[in-house]
Order: sequence, then C-alpha cells, then structure tokens
Amino acid sequence: MLALVTGASSGIGLQYATALARDYRCDLLLVSNQQAELEQVAAELKAQYGVQTVAHFADLSLPDAAEQLHAWCEEEGYTVDILINNAGVFFFNPYCETLMKRIELMLQLHVMTVAKLTRLFAEDMCRRELTEEEAAVRLCGRRRMKGYILNMSSMSAWMAMPGIQTYNATKAFIYNFSKSLWYELKPKGVGITVMAPGAVDTALFGLAPRLRRLAVNLTVAIPPEKLVKRALKDLFRNRKADTPGFLNWLSTPLLKHTPDWLLFWAMKYVGRYQK
Repeated sequence: MLALVTGASSGIGLQYATALARDYRCDLLLVSNQQAELEQVAAELKAQYGVQTVAHFADLSLPDAAEQLHAWCEEEGYTVDILINNAGVFFFNPYCETLMKRIELMLQLHVMTVAKLTRLFAEDMCRRELTEEEAAVRLCGRRRMKGYILNMSSMSAWMAMPGIQTYNATKAFIYNFSKSLWYELKPKGVGITVMAPGAVDTALFGLAPRLRRLAVNLTVAIPPEKLVKRALKDLFRNRKADTPGFLNWLSTPLLKHTPDWLLFWAMKYVGRYQK
C-alpha cells in the first residue's frame, strides 16, 4: 500500500509517516515545503523500515497545489491507497492585526487544498477495483477498503475563541466536510475519518514546558505518537470521527456555550502562558 502524507517533514506528519512505515509496512509518498528535512526523513524511514519512500517538495498553500500534486502522481504512476491530509499552520493573532497573506495562506491550506486533494484522490479510489489478494488484506481486524482518507481537524472547531478565529473556522470546515463525505464514500468502499484532537504536545502552540506536561497529565493534551496510533486505528476501522482524551470528549458539548466572561478572561491572560 502507498500512503501520501502531507506535512511529513516534522511534527504530527512525521509521526504519521513513521507509524505507517513501522506498523503497517506502507510505502510512503512524503510531501512538505521543507525540502532538506523531507529528504532526510524519507532516507531515514527507508533505511530503518525497508519501505519505499519518495520525497516530494511542494507548497500546498498555492492555489493549484492540489491539482499539481495529483497530476504529478498520475505522471509518475503512483496509486495512492491512503491519503493523510495533515499539513497545516497555526497562529494566534487579533484578526485586524493579521497580515492578509497569512489569512490567505491558512484558508488555502486548510480549506481549498484539503477539499481538492480529497476530491481528486477520492475519485480515484472510488473507481478502483481491488484484486482478490488486496481484498483479502485485513487492517485492524477489518477487510481492506478501496482507499482511506484521514483529515485533521481540531477541538477548536467548536470554539468561538478570539485570536484563532481563522484557525477554528477552517477546522470546523474540515470536520463537517469530512463527516458528510463519510456517508457518501462508505457505500463506494472508501473510508474517510476526521480527527479532532485538543492540544497536541508539540511546540506549535508555544506553551511553556511545565504547562505542556500538565496538559498531558490531565489528558487535555495528547502526545503526537499516541494521537497518530489512535488515528490510524480509527482510519482502518472506518470510524467517522474521533476526539481523543476523556476530558476533551466530555467538554466538547460545553464549548458551544462558553460564557462571554470566560472568553474575555482568556483574551486577557493567554499571553502569560506562552513562551
């Protein structure tokens, strides 16, 4: 099986690439805008796990990035069995103080590129006919489907949070988009799963180390390797959506009704908890 992972040069994307190679023996098509790091990751995973790896440099925030990537796969003869839409960016900033190009970058990367890549590769997967040998393969105890797509959302999809207004809006799109597609694609033998984790224990959010440790201990944050392990199990079991962490799951319905005074408090004090 061939897995295409976007944002694969570091962070959660690197964890996806590693788990797919190590635990599922997948060949890898790794995509990122960090060329040197990506080539190093591809070489290391190939050497360590004996899978085939291809590093493909691409800026997925460009308007035609999805079409270009799909066309390149067709030209090179790559049949993508698993698509991991992981590439993303994060910034915390008042909207009227955010550069327009940063807003455009996030919208393009999180909305248009995810929607287009899903559309292009899902169509390929729907048309595919599995051989008897492929159909006999079992993943996480279930028979293999024609293809799998994993999209990364966030718990912030349910939050009206100042400072991340563009981020949480794009993650809400990904969440609802993916859940809706689950109903369309399942009858055609293609699985799609959306993950909506809370905080992930990476440097992305700029939290101090002690607060990162506290968040993990409270299960508010999840280590990236644990998130990826759970996400891939969900994917191969054709689970529609998942929010890891008991406290996160429990608090999800409450996020839609967060009182205004708490949001204003967060606006005032959030800077204290960043590096």
